[in-house]
Amino acid sequence: MPTTAPRRRATGVEIALGAPLTGRVIAKRQGCASRGNRLAVGLLSRGFSVRLWATFRRPVTRLGTMIAPVTVGRMAQNIYDFPDFFGSYARLSRSVNGLQGAPEWPTVRSLLPDLDRARVVDLGCGFGAFARWAVEHGAAEVLGIDLSERMLERALAVTSDERIRYRKGDLEMLDLPRGEFDLAYSALALHYLVDVGRLFSVVHDALRPGGHFIFTIEHPIFMAPTRPRWLDDEGERVWSLHRYADEGRRITNWLSPGVQKQHRTIGTTVNSLIDAGFTIRRLIEWSPTPAQIAADPDLAEELDRPMFLLGAVERAP
Repeated sequence: MPTTAPRRRATGVEIALGAPLTGRVIAKRQGCASRGNRLAVGLLSRGFSVRLWATFRRPVTRLGTMIAPVTVGRMAQNIYDFPDFFGSYARLSRSVNGLQGAPEWPTVRSLLPDLDRARVVDLGCGFGAFARWAVEHGAAEVLGIDLSERMLERALAVTSDERIRYRKGDLEMLDLPRGEFDLAYSALALHYLVDVGRLFSVVHDALRPGGHFIFTIEHPIFMAPTRPRWLDDEGERVWSLHRYADEGRRITNWLSPGVQKQHRTIGTTVNSLIDAGFTIRRLIEWSPTPAQIAADPDLAEELDRPMFLLGAVERAP
């Protein structure tokens, strides 16, 4: 492992503060980088939208295979670096057991193309479980991108294969080289993005002709309610679905208060993919199999309300 390289340091930041729900800019503040970053994180945790700009003394250098972002612009909510949230997330089955701890993984795996000598980009790579699986199944190279430093630190700690590189980056502002990848993969990350249409266009252009984009997101029926919960309707349990056509930000309490997600209808997601140039190959509203329910009875509620939407699209050959 190389010794620690000099890190770029911000000389200052400007923060534009948006009101909860409306996003209207209500205040701006300038200050030193360390105080600005702490302020931004605190505001995000309380439901505000924050835009962060920074200036740097020198170009980026980072140790190991982790590459810091080259540009800084709109700052997405980085809930995964909040200590309480990260601690709870790290104890989830999908965090402890990797891909095998995700009940939707067998279905996702069935959507994947042959990875022999493939070049792969993993958008929202987390602990790097898919990146490691991909090289084990023939991928020539995987680039994993995530906004969370804690996630990337964990990924680096458990990754030894030189075919895998990790990079810190905000998917809201992502730039990728054109025609570089055979497969783009994203698991449960896209529903945090405000401008998912921009990302779809970036991914489409980054794929080689005939390249594949496989993704999973929270199902819009699961995300739409402003207070997601089960209700009792004369002894029958029903999901609190409302405001489905009212797209936009939802603030929920999942592992930690103030988690921001972006609700979109299925139609909006599909049309955004088409507008980006993709051909839809498969769209699956995931539900557990009888065998999975027998092994984990808690999964039975997913038959009443879909939790995940799985997609497989491709760039034209």
